[in-house]
Amino acid sequence: MSIHLIGGGRAEQYDGEVYRVFLEEAAARASVSGRSLARIAVLLVGGGEDAPFYAQAYRDQLLRTAPCEPVVMMVPEGEEFASAVLTDADGLLIGGGHTPSYLEAVLPIVDEIRLLVADGLPYAGFSAGAMIASDTAIIGGWQIGGVVICPEETGEDLDELTIVEGLGLVDLAIDVHAAQWGTLSRLVAATEAGLVDGGVAIDEFTVLIVGDGDLRVEGAGSVWRVTPDANGVLVGTLGA
Repeated sequence: MSIHLIGGGRAEQYDGEVYRVFLEEAAARASVSGRSLARIAVLLVGGGEDAPFYAQAYRDQLLRTAPCEPVVMMVPEGEEFASAVLTDADGLLIGGGHTPSYLEAVLPIVDEIRLLVADGLPYAGFSAGAMIASDTAIIGGWQIGGVVICPEETGEDLDELTIVEGLGLVDLAIDVHAAQWGTLSRLVAATEAGLVDGGVAIDEFTVLIVGDGDLRVEGAGSVWRVTPDANGVLVGTLGA
């Protein structure tokens, strides 16, 4: 089973290519438990008038991709999930939105998530859910020491680049919406400043699959790899 890191991207009739392998793995886990449909725990953080539409969009996307049983659970920003949300899950999807709020919401269940993933539970992180999956998670910010490193609107309501302990599912820093929002430069700056030891920035409609073997890229865009170098950083792509 694998960790699926999705760089974001929404479209009403999207065929769900980035979820395909995740749902296949969840279905395999479900079959071992005697279930004909994989039960997908979908954790979302948000609220307001758009909350029902937001939740339905995730449900519809998963069902367009493959037969499954999406179980969508949403908490408002500032609140936390209880461990019951993980009960009998064959796959876990953590969605996108305000990244600091997502990390705050899952903190009480981090240990359970780690244990389940170590036991073979497939994990998919969409946008914010991908960013917080890291050991060392970039959760926002658009400046380092007052110097602009990416567009202000990508800062997640944080000015200074903010890096904290994440879920600990992967050992590389992750940024998302790379080509679309210009966040690759944030990861480059964080690496050059020595705040992270490199990482990946993932385009929209693109997934990086981290399993037992080689890294695998699926989808329409690229995964940009950033690594430290004696003269600064090196940037290349894992897939296109």
